[in-house]
Amino acid sequence: MSSETELQRFTGTLAFPLDPFQRDAREVLEDDRAVLVCAPTGAGKTVVGEFAVFLALARGGKCFYTTPIKALSNQKYHDLVAAHGAANVGLLTGDNAINSSAPVVVMTTEVLRNMIYAESSALVGLSFVVMDEVHFLADRFRGAVWEEVILGLDPAVSVVSLSATVSNAEEFGDWITTVRGDTEVIVDEHRPVPLHQHMLVGNRMFELFDPRRSEPERKPVNPELMRYIKNRALGPGEDTDDAVRRYRGRVERHRRRASGVPRPRLVRLLDEAGMLPAIAFIFSRKGCEDAFTQCVRSDLNLLDGHEAARVDAIVERHLAELSPGDAAVLGVDDWWTGLRRGFAAHHAGLLPMFRQAVEELFVEGLTKVVFATETLSMGINMPARSVVLERLVKYNGEAHVDLTPGEYTQLTGRAGRRGLDVEGHAVVVWTPEVLPERVAGLAGARTYPLRSSFAPEYNMVLNMIDRLGVEGSRDLLRRSFAQFQTDRTLVGQARQLDKARRKLRDADRALIAAAEKAGVDPGFSLDDAVGDRSGDVYAGFLGYLQLREDIRTLEREARFQRRQESETAVTDDLAALKRGQVIAVGSRRHRGLAVVLEAAQYRNDPRPLVLVDDGWTGRVGAEDFVNPPEVLGDLRLRKDADTRTGKGRRRVADALRASGITRPVGRTRKRKENEGPDRELARLRDLLRSHPAHPRSGSGRGGAGTDQLFRMGENRNRLIREVDGLERSISERKSRLEADFDVVTAVLGELSYLEPDGAGGLRVTPTGDVLRRIYCETDLLVAECIRAGIWDHLTPPELAAVVSAMVYQSRRDFGGGVDSMPGDKRVRDALTGTVAIWQELHEVQARHAGGSESLLTREPDTGFCAPIAAWASGQSLEAALTAAAAGGQTLSPGDFVRWNRQVIDLLEQIRAGVGPDAPLAGAARRAVKSLRRGVVAADLE
Repeated sequence: MSSETELQRFTGTLAFPLDPFQRDAREVLEDDRAVLVCAPTGAGKTVVGEFAVFLALARGGKCFYTTPIKALSNQKYHDLVAAHGAANVGLLTGDNAINSSAPVVVMTTEVLRNMIYAESSALVGLSFVVMDEVHFLADRFRGAVWEEVILGLDPAVSVVSLSATVSNAEEFGDWITTVRGDTEVIVDEHRPVPLHQHMLVGNRMFELFDPRRSEPERKPVNPELMRYIKNRALGPGEDTDDAVRRYRGRVERHRRRASGVPRPRLVRLLDEAGMLPAIAFIFSRKGCEDAFTQCVRSDLNLLDGHEAARVDAIVERHLAELSPGDAAVLGVDDWWTGLRRGFAAHHAGLLPMFRQAVEELFVEGLTKVVFATETLSMGINMPARSVVLERLVKYNGEAHVDLTPGEYTQLTGRAGRRGLDVEGHAVVVWTPEVLPERVAGLAGARTYPLRSSFAPEYNMVLNMIDRLGVEGSRDLLRRSFAQFQTDRTLVGQARQLDKARRKLRDADRALIAAAEKAGVDPGFSLDDAVGDRSGDVYAGFLGYLQLREDIRTLEREARFQRRQESETAVTDDLAALKRGQVIAVGSRRHRGLAVVLEAAQYRNDPRPLVLVDDGWTGRVGAEDFVNPPEVLGDLRLRKDADTRTGKGRRRVADALRASGITRPVGRTRKRKENEGPDRELARLRDLLRSHPAHPRSGSGRGGAGTDQLFRMGENRNRLIREVDGLERSISERKSRLEADFDVVTAVLGELSYLEPDGAGGLRVTPTGDVLRRIYCETDLLVAECIRAGIWDHLTPPELAAVVSAMVYQSRRDFGGGVDSMPGDKRVRDALTGTVAIWQELHEVQARHAGGSESLLTREPDTGFCAPIAAWASGQSLEAALTAAAAGGQTLSPGDFVRWNRQVIDLLEQIRAGVGPDAPLAGAARRAVKSLRRGVVAADLE
């Protein structure tokens, strides 16, 4: 069968002709070469991956299609089954295994990584690997997996990398070529469906850019939009300072509201503008649910009776495995009501069966608006006619941050359905803090660099050493994209260093010549190394400059020390003040005599309550004193003296003024000098005055020539600092990956996961073999607990509870510890032992890692122990969610399922790692069985 016939057969399955970039990629694949395709979301990159699948089947080969998330793997599996039949396509996601020996297998990237480390026989005969969404390589938590796969695959396998548009595609392609051979980079920035940018201000929709200007680059913001916003903010003719202040007040009030437009009205406006179906991105689960609830409570209805009946049929199919009791707990009725009226929410907190129903309804055109978090933009095929952004700020897990241009492009890229829409629409809802110029900057930017997140980790290092040995592992690190990018950066820094060194050499020559012309010993020669002066460090003109610098440094240190001593003295004296003592205050607020009414309560921040002779009463602190407060006398205060009323305070103030105690004029407490620094400063100043290069009045020395020498010397010192900084930066960047590798191997060696192999290298021990099979963030802690045997005698529900602490991470700070966790004493004892092992492990890691926190295992999190123990014991979903709430955890049904499945995954790894005959293996197997039921087992992703 000719390749032309293969191509004709493939293009005959498509509903649209191939674009130029798709045809170019097809030619590369037919030549058995690798390809990297970077194109906008919705441009049809997956067609290239589908052609690789088609080509593998036509040639009798094998193809693995990898995706970053299980939901996308599921979706792609169903797409390929529809195209090639169930017999030819399999699925492997960790949770699910279907027809894994098929010639085409869809899988998550982690599954392929694990197969490579296990040297699976399934890799034999593999001809293509499609890496969809390969830009996940930049993900700081999971990105290393993509590099491990690219580096670990057999060189004979053609890798088809599909990425969103990145600004350094050529750099990424150069790296793939370096490590895998000839790779064609194909970049296409053309969107098959044009995208129009809008802003919604109140009830009016505006084009973001000036419609009168057609040039593609640097289009100005629509002036009509700017005028409308200004008039809306200030009102007609209100361009005054008072109006601006009122506007700013409205801005501040506006920030406290979730959205500038009520969601039902927003949907109606989109409907009237012909922009449905739409995805409204809201960067919080609660925001998505609130938007959905607003629409349910309104009279909004976007579907007719026939469409509602089709919704019912799809929803009933997805909920077939849901028990009536669970349906009540999950609020199915309200959720279903919204779906029948054409709107839905989509986020990771929903049950998988709920999310899958929403996705199918959207694809079928039966959901007109979906309120979604950004997870929907990560690969799932749910294009819309328009995308709406209510805010340009999101929470990244640590802080609220602005959207980047890359994130804006990824989100709005969902707008415009190929074959259905003439154009797509991106709509930003205006609020007073959203400047049109900023939106235009996001929409017009094309900077989205791909940065490696590759770093050695415990499981990774063991697997590398087991396959490649120590030197082979180091070689793999050197071939990583992280090192490739570092080396490229180092090339630029090396050029800067070379340039700085040449400038320093020229400065040296000029300074020596100028010094000799002025009759001054320069203090160094061109043969000296930078900063290397033997003998008297202060010899010559260069030594004179060093002397001046040392004096300045010591003076700064002395001033800082005096300031610290003064602040300490103020704090100590304030803390020592007693009731009735009189001091002088001289703050900006009040000046005069003051009597202490109440002594300070806290020594670290003493704030005694005082009454000043002008009648003011308040607490004073260290910031109110330049010098330590001096006790000037005592004023007798009765225990029952009235200092709370104005009359009583005036009486005390009168007594203070009549006491005869006076405020000192020009007196300050003598500071005790620190003789060490002062003596050294005096010595250096004497050296400076007696130095041969020091200008002397009447000697004819000094003047313009000396000034020029000073300027040249300061310039030389600046260049030395620049050279030193560049050398330090290059040294640090070169050593990071291998330094981390050395730390990891040192920890693994101390804990007996690695041992010397007798030939100068290292080998993996039997204990290390267990760790090689554990793939989770806390892998080393899991292996240590297995080795210690502290989980061996737990029942399946107890084991599930304890193992959950290895994977679970609370969405907020969790206040409860092991002792406060409800449940069986055996579980608490096992968790106590687990935490003790973690503490010992943490000490070992910290001793080797220094300040590198990335190599420290996080502390176990007990927040999921109670709910998973309840579920594993056979209790209902309601009981499990109630147990979570009792423990202070806000747990959605989707989160409950997701964490259960992660625990199942780790239990399966533990079972495989310890071997079938170990007692722990049997408990793990039974624990998995007890967890895999009901909503956890339904519609496995």
